[in-house]
Amino acid sequence: MLYVKIQELHKRKLKVTQIAQELKISRPTVYKYLEMTLQEARAFIEQPHRRTKKLDEHSDWIRAWLEEYPHLSGAQVHDWLLERYPDLTVGGSTVRSYVKDVRERYQIEKRVKIRHYEAVPEQPMGKQLQVDWGETKQKTIEDQEIKLYFIAFVLAHSRQKYMEWQTRPFTTSDAIRCHEHAFQFYGGRTEDIVYDQDHVIAVSENAGELLLTTAFQQYVNERKFHVHLCRRADPESKGMIENVVKYIKGNFADSRVFRDIEDWNRRGLQWLERTGNHQVHQTTKKRPAEVFLLEKQHLQPVSSFLSVERPNNQSITRRVSKDNTIRYQSNRYSVPLGTYQPTGENLVVIEVNEHEPKTLVIRPSLEGDIIAKHECSTEKGKLIQNRHHIRDRSQGLGELEQQLVSRFQHPPKAAAYLEEIRQRYPRYRRDQLAIMDRVVQQYPAFIDAALARCMAENLYSANHFRDVARYLQRSEHSVAPELTAAAVPPVIPVGMTASTRALHTYTKILGGQA
Repeated sequence: MLYVKIQELHKRKLKVTQIAQELKISRPTVYKYLEMTLQEARAFIEQPHRRTKKLDEHSDWIRAWLEEYPHLSGAQVHDWLLERYPDLTVGGSTVRSYVKDVRERYQIEKRVKIRHYEAVPEQPMGKQLQVDWGETKQKTIEDQEIKLYFIAFVLAHSRQKYMEWQTRPFTTSDAIRCHEHAFQFYGGRTEDIVYDQDHVIAVSENAGELLLTTAFQQYVNERKFHVHLCRRADPESKGMIENVVKYIKGNFADSRVFRDIEDWNRRGLQWLERTGNHQVHQTTKKRPAEVFLLEKQHLQPVSSFLSVERPNNQSITRRVSKDNTIRYQSNRYSVPLGTYQPTGENLVVIEVNEHEPKTLVIRPSLEGDIIAKHECSTEKGKLIQNRHHIRDRSQGLGELEQQLVSRFQHPPKAAAYLEEIRQRYPRYRRDQLAIMDRVVQQYPAFIDAALARCMAENLYSANHFRDVARYLQRSEHSVAPELTAAAVPPVIPVGMTASTRALHTYTKILGGQA
């Protein structure tokens, strides 16, 4: 069939390149079949005189996979072959070449998965603000190159834009300061603000739970707006601000010469007034500045400008490396596995106790609990690692879960609680069990009360369980002993109902008339 198709297209005066593109084959294959007669092509296919290939015995499987899943890549086919034939030794380039040959031989076109988009409904006035960051390289007046960083804002309804630049990467404090400037620029704030999962504002995953950085969470609580974080690696979900970032790079920043940051920000505001917010928007067909005059009336008022400057802090901070270590005096010291987050700030506070032996204390924040403690080394280039900071791979998840359940007074309830956590966080089961294991070891006297409280209040998370156990422990130290037992609700066995009394009984107790 391939021979016939090539001959038909050749008779239609198509060039070799056009035939190759039409049939998704290589030009040498087209030349080879054009030089053959029909009988020679049939003999070539049925009784191949070419040397056999290593993957010929697996060609039926490869052809079946490609026909059922046309989008498969050569790398995927390679992995599937190794899964079915573990002893197979074949290189990736060999598989890719063979897959290409099978596609040509059986005319299996590679289909690309297409994502379908739908129009996003127009946002109400004052409802949503979108925020993102960008960076550019600019020529200076000294004919040198400098890297600049900016944050951009856009109102989802009017498309009114704001931006601010600086010569260094943004920190959380920088982001908060720019938010305050944007609110002053707009004359208010929206109900919702949409962000990407940027490390400046978000700590990506804490055993499956998405968290904001401490400083930004405090700011959100102060300004009382709702945060919406887009899915990771999905820029289309905040397309408005993505287009604004491209617009700023391609219109304002392109080929503009940098003098100093104050001049650059001043020219940026002039560009917004002259072009960015003045030109007719291609989607709304309106000028953002004119629509903004109406939307401004729907923004939430903000109080006076918040100061984001912090007092001088004498504590020493260190950045956590991706191998969950920090550096101090040319040595590496371990922190618990999971302290490093791919998109978090990854800063910890360290304290050095100069008394002998000299020790290093590590906390997540100035007021946080101690997460690691090491004896300082006098050598250089050493790794000082606590064995409790690495994952215990000698124990299976099932065995660990059984051990946890056995530590509770009511194992069936503990098993049900852990099963619910597994359902909610299937990808983070090991992390959740590890947190539970640490809680059981740290607060053994409070785990049953914590379990009852969590199940009663529908708190199915190892982090919630840890917080409740910690709260119960602190409450015991601050409340009289006779009140502590009353503070924990009694556990009522399943199937048992509480007894009830007639209303006149309570009336008599209170001294009223029966």
